[in-house]
Order: sequence, then C-alpha cells, then structure tokens
Amino acid sequence: MIEAKQLVKTYGSGQSCTRVLKGIDLKISDGDFVVILGASGSGKSTLLNVLSGLERPDSGRVLYDGADITALSDSDLTKFRRDNVGFIFQQYYLLPNLTVEKNVRMGADLAGNKDYGDIIKAVGLEGKTKKYPGELSGGEQQRAAVARALAKKPKVLFLDEPTGALDENTGRQVLDYISHLHKESGFTIVMVTHNQNIAEMANTVIMMNSGIISRVSVNPVRKTAYEIGW
Repeated sequence: MIEAKQLVKTYGSGQSCTRVLKGIDLKISDGDFVVILGASGSGKSTLLNVLSGLERPDSGRVLYDGADITALSDSDLTKFRRDNVGFIFQQYYLLPNLTVEKNVRMGADLAGNKDYGDIIKAVGLEGKTKKYPGELSGGEQQRAAVARALAKKPKVLFLDEPTGALDENTGRQVLDYISHLHKESGFTIVMVTHNQNIAEMANTVIMMNSGIISRVSVNPVRKTAYEIGW
C-alpha cells in the first residue's frame, strides 16, 4: 500500500511562494488502477512526483508498505525508484544516442527481463528497433518510452499524461496493453491525465482542485480502452 500523510509542497519563496499541495492524505491499495484528474495547476503532477519519490515534500510522509521513503537518503531513494517504480511522462526522456531496442533494454536489464522484444512488438515498434529517437515521430518516441517503463516490470507504474502525444488509435492501443499487463501482473498504476474518459478505465478516480483532494470515487464498472470516448 502507498500512503500519503499530510503532504505539503511549495515552490518559490517570499511573495512568489506558491503552495501546490496543501496537506494531502491518501491511501492507494496494492494492485489498484488510480487516475488523478484536475485542472492545470491543481497539483496533480506534483502529487504524482512526490508519491513516486521524484520530489520530496516540504512536510508530510510517503509510505510504501509502512516504510517511509521521505526519510531515505538521496542515494537510497534513487535505489528505491530503480527497484520499484516505473515512469511514463508526456516528455519521452529517451537517450538520443541509443536505438529503440537499447533504450527499452535499459529498463529490462534492471529487472533481468529477457522478453522485452514482446513489449516492443506489443506497442507497435517491431520494425523500428534499430532506429534512434531522432528518427521517430513523437508518437513512436512515446511508445518507446512506454515499452522501456514496462520492460522494467515495476511494482508501481506512474504515468503523467501518457497519451498526450499519441493519436487516438495509438493511444487506445497503448492503454489497452498497459491495462492488459496490469491485470496479468498485478502492479499498481497511478496515472495523471486531462482526459476524463480515461478515468472510466480506472478502479479509483481522484479529483484534485487547488492543491487538495476534492473527491475520491470508485468505478462500479471499468471500461476498456476501446470502450471509452476520446
């Protein structure tokens, strides 16, 4: 279980200080599929970054199965992320001097995963394995980033606007594959998105507004990537 206790996060100082998270309390069960919704500036991406250990809160705690990751040293926190967490961002963060295959293999090697070729095929990049990121379209680069994160076999997969650069068909394909792996492997998903339709795929939907959680709901019926609107 992931548990957040009274998370506070601010940016800037003095008169330009902005309080982005205002005392967040939250519990996410193992294996849950969580979507976080909210307007721009609501704090949803900051919450994602703090929950994942990419950023430290100003105060409050983040616990994984009771272990406080906010108390870890920088090196131990890096190791925690490496061993437990996968990331998919709207920006691709691919290494430009490595091919698609080698970018994906970087994630796979962390988990000793020899079957990363199946993941490359599943996201539709089977014919692009020898291409470099600069030779790919934006949608193809995002699919490579998705494959790299999934090849790591994370315990928790954090996603920040993962379909932002994808057309509808590719977006549905990627979401369907992530959902399939989630059901098969049982990892936890925490996704930030502006697309409220994607929330219909989730089990738990968290609505944020001005740095607080305004509503948490559970979908009685979950839709597939091919059943939601776009």
